[in-house]
Amino acid sequence: MWDPAKYLDYGDLRARPFYDLVARVDAQAPRRVTDLGCGPGNLTKTLAKRWPGATVEAIDGSPEMVAAARESGVAAEQRDVREWSPSADTDVVVTNAVLHWVPEHRDLLRRWVGELPSGAWFAMQVPGNMGAPSHTLTRQLAESPDWADKIADVVLREDDAVDTPLRYADLFADLGCAVDAWETTYTQRLAGENAVLEWITGTALRPVRAALDDQEWEAFRSRLAPLLDEAYPPRADGTTWFPFRRVFAVARVP
Repeated sequence: MWDPAKYLDYGDLRARPFYDLVARVDAQAPRRVTDLGCGPGNLTKTLAKRWPGATVEAIDGSPEMVAAARESGVAAEQRDVREWSPSADTDVVVTNAVLHWVPEHRDLLRRWVGELPSGAWFAMQVPGNMGAPSHTLTRQLAESPDWADKIADVVLREDDAVDTPLRYADLFADLGCAVDAWETTYTQRLAGENAVLEWITGTALRPVRAALDDQEWEAFRSRLAPLLDEAYPPRADGTTWFPFRRVFAVARVP
């Protein structure tokens, strides 16, 4: 389950990569714009404002996120992105912080490019921080004797969940696309106690939370919090620096 309210705790920081991604899409008057993994719909609305003449299609696999998007006025549809295929009039596809959850997303990228109309734009952004302490410490704790049996079936993403910008650039170029690929590390300043823990609670820790009851979850958090504070020391003013690497690619279908 996703918690839309928790996800939006750091809404401004989570939105910044989306804006940096969409800024590289040079579509002038697209007929249809699709947001694959629309979340609570707050960013989908900006697509409608940028391209007011387009039909905006919003898809997310989480019923909680879809409900939140609909409450905000976005006509979101609950569907697994793996089941999606573009309509003949789809001129722009945006997928923001979604494909790292889909192990077979490289094959999906190839299929989608082959199905999109000539001249369409495909823009993707994925977190590239699975090797950072926020994730490695979580995996180490989850694999420790105290927790391994309780969350044995939980799959926590490793470094290979996403590729480098060069790998994505090659993938799109091999399909004949014009492509722009890059990475950015955002040095985010998080406020509050256990700031990094609260940040990853809304995303990376979601599978762990789903596997544990309330008491176990609080125990896991209490073990993880000091490990994260050591890796990301809070400043004297109560804020914490949290470097977050993101990987981007924008491709133009030939």
